[in-house]
Amino acid sequence: MTLHDNEPHGASHNARLNSLRAGVLGANDGIVSVAALVLGVVGSGASASAILTAGLAATVSGAASMALGEYVSVSAQRDSERMMIAKETRELAELPEPEHEELVSMLSSYGMNTTTAETAAQEIAAKDRLLEAHLRLEMGIDGEDLTNPWHAAFWSAVSFLAGAALPLVSVFFAPMEMAAVVVAIITLVALAVTGYVSARLANTDATHSMLRLVLGGALGLAITYGIGVAFGGVIG
Repeated sequence: MTLHDNEPHGASHNARLNSLRAGVLGANDGIVSVAALVLGVVGSGASASAILTAGLAATVSGAASMALGEYVSVSAQRDSERMMIAKETRELAELPEPEHEELVSMLSSYGMNTTTAETAAQEIAAKDRLLEAHLRLEMGIDGEDLTNPWHAAFWSAVSFLAGAALPLVSVFFAPMEMAAVVVAIITLVALAVTGYVSARLANTDATHSMLRLVLGGALGLAITYGIGVAFGGVIG
């Protein structure tokens, strides 16, 4: 075991970390959007069946929208990565000398002297890892670990559904006269949790992240509830 074997490195770790962050953001989106809609409908004085129908519709449509958006976004990213890989493969085949000089220059930029960088570039070429080296150093791409749009879409939808389930379940079990209070409390607690998790993942101050989410969520819930009360009174 080397000195830093217990420390994660590489593009695959970064991809997993980004997936976790996207999952937290998806859950946060599900919590806020569905809770806000449910509170607005509750404030309008609608029946329990209307509230649940609206909440379910918002949950399903939100998850589908998140999945589709993530699929389109990641597909575009993957197409771009594949295009850059094809371009670099072609350049290595057609322009070996300039590409060798470029690799030496990139290695030198990390503090190697020219002789050491030249030797390292030759060793990389001897092990047939030129494409991998150029992709990593020049473009920051791991050619064996490209983004997967289906994977991203699936987990985006799942995270949204997980977040949306909290306000939806809470309004289902809460007495009608207490529905708004119960949904608001559950939502704010959930936002505090997602704020803490996102702060831990980003290695930032948890208190600031939690307060930002809780205060922002409380403001959003208050606005939508107020709109529901106002329009419910007008329509009623």
